[in-house]
Amino acid sequence: MRYLRLHTIVGTAFLAASVMRAQTPANDPSARLREVLPPEVAAQVLATIAEARSHNLPAQALEQRALKFAAKGVDPTLIPKSIKEQKDRMEKAKNALDDAPGRKVADEEIEAGAEALRQGVNGAEVSELAKSAPSGRSLAVPLFVIGSLVDRGLPSDDALARVLARLQARASDAELEKIPEGLGASHGNRPATAGRPANPGKALGASTGRGAGGPPAGVPANAGKGKGKK
Repeated sequence: MRYLRLHTIVGTAFLAASVMRAQTPANDPSARLREVLPPEVAAQVLATIAEARSHNLPAQALEQRALKFAAKGVDPTLIPKSIKEQKDRMEKAKNALDDAPGRKVADEEIEAGAEALRQGVNGAEVSELAKSAPSGRSLAVPLFVIGSLVDRGLPSDDALARVLARLQARASDAELEKIPEGLGASHGNRPATAGRPANPGKALGASTGRGAGGPPAGVPANAGKGKGKK
């Protein structure tokens, strides 16, 4: 009986492990990237993702970005450069956010910071936001709003000042999202809707309608008015 019971336990464990191995490829973004991208392109993208993970950056966001571009039919040869550029922006955003002493930087803040950098905000302004914002306040939405303001034509230092003033007045995330509505038509011709994603850390660029932090280099996109835009 003891032998039979042990045999049953081992068999059950083996079956469970087999089921998990069978399910993993379907749920593994790396496996899906190999399915949807040419082998050499997938290898470059996965190498960048591995580098991001080794630097404690939100690598999953890069996986989802690459998958989204593949699903949209973007030229595969353009994707590795875009993923590398986004990884570099993430690293720059993390370093800027880390400048504020005593802050533990969340993944969604790194993602939002990278998107703000793409839209023309510079690293010094991201750092200033982290240092000046109220303690314990998530900076994901403030960063998305600053990027959205710059994307609509407001100079990045003005965008930072507006958001900081509202943060220091203890404005809620919902109140921050309304800031671009006050810009009017004189600051660019984009619709004045900040529209924070339901989960800002999972939907880069949703506030500007671009998705996944913008298209790869070489893919047409609306010209931005902020400095340093790619």
